Amino acid sequence: MKNPFRSVRIFVGEMIAELKKATWPTRNELRDSTLVVIVAVVILGLFTSIADFSLYQVVNLFTSWVS
Repeated sequence: MKNPFRSVRIFVGEMIAELKKATWPTRNELRDSTLVVIVAVVILGLFTSIADFSLYQVVNLFTSWVS
């Protein structure tokens, strides 16, 4: 039977080696990227809200014609 602890130890060792190879962002890069994400979320949220409100009004108009 294979020792499960050996597999975990190998996995953790490989994971640590890969994390050491990674290039981590600087504080300024992280701040700028976060700002871009926040702005994109706000723009997408506004677009979704406007589209939802517009479609609601169109459906409401059509249903008022039928009633």
